[in-house]
Amino acid sequence: MITRAGVAALCLLMAGAVHAQGYVARTLGKPVPGGVAVVALGESQLAPTVRYEGKPVLVMRDSDQQWVALAGIDLKTSPGTKSLKVSVDGQARTVPFEVRAKRYKEQHIKLKNQSYVNPDPAQQARFEREYKAQIAAYGQFRPDLPSNVMLDRPVDGGRLSSPFGLRRFFNGEERNAHSGLDFAVPKGTPVKAPADGVVTIVDDYFFNGKTIFLDHGQGLVTMYCHLSAAEVQVGQTVQRGQVIGKVGSTGRATGPHLHWNVSLNGNRVDPAIFIGAFEP
Repeated sequence: MITRAGVAALCLLMAGAVHAQGYVARTLGKPVPGGVAVVALGESQLAPTVRYEGKPVLVMRDSDQQWVALAGIDLKTSPGTKSLKVSVDGQARTVPFEVRAKRYKEQHIKLKNQSYVNPDPAQQARFEREYKAQIAAYGQFRPDLPSNVMLDRPVDGGRLSSPFGLRRFFNGEERNAHSGLDFAVPKGTPVKAPADGVVTIVDDYFFNGKTIFLDHGQGLVTMYCHLSAAEVQVGQTVQRGQVIGKVGSTGRATGPHLHWNVSLNGNRVDPAIFIGAFEP
């Protein structure tokens, strides 16, 4: 039989274990579809090398000096046990983690331009070319560690409108779930880099309108869409807080707003996690 004192001791032990997590694990660890798994890797002199579903994963030291992996989880991932492939000091091992369930809401949008619902063949071919360029940018993995993983908001003020993960219906037809976070702010609002980075894309896309990609290092990539103007060039290095563009309503947009994507190891994840606005 467990005594009252034993229960109290167990509770204290569990509380201590939770508290023992580093700041990154406590803040960014949201292991749901479209979320982030922060997986403890222990202590070692050398940084472990980690792969998830065959792709390299961001590895850093947390505030408790443990190495942790930040694995982005695809929105279509089923709940259950997943695993990382970890290698350090010539030793390979598998580290499991659990993906919890999360239900996302629906959104119904009316568009006047039907081509943004069902593009004609030329528009579809354009979209496919643009999509390949974006997937290539998301798949980059520079060895440089990001300057910060708790990101700044890319715009000042404004409410969070369409959240990440919405099942979207355009003129009654279901399309891909919303892969970013929207900020409802006026046209011309400055868009700022949430961390140091390198500009990998500046373009004008069919659906996304004027678009910028920033590579922050180790597979952490951000995208900014529907801009009215870009103020950076491909290959340029930008600093945290630097203005990179201005909000607009180009592409498939019903009004001025910023659509912001965050990607880890090639998977789009909820940007709200990185700015302290995640809703379970």
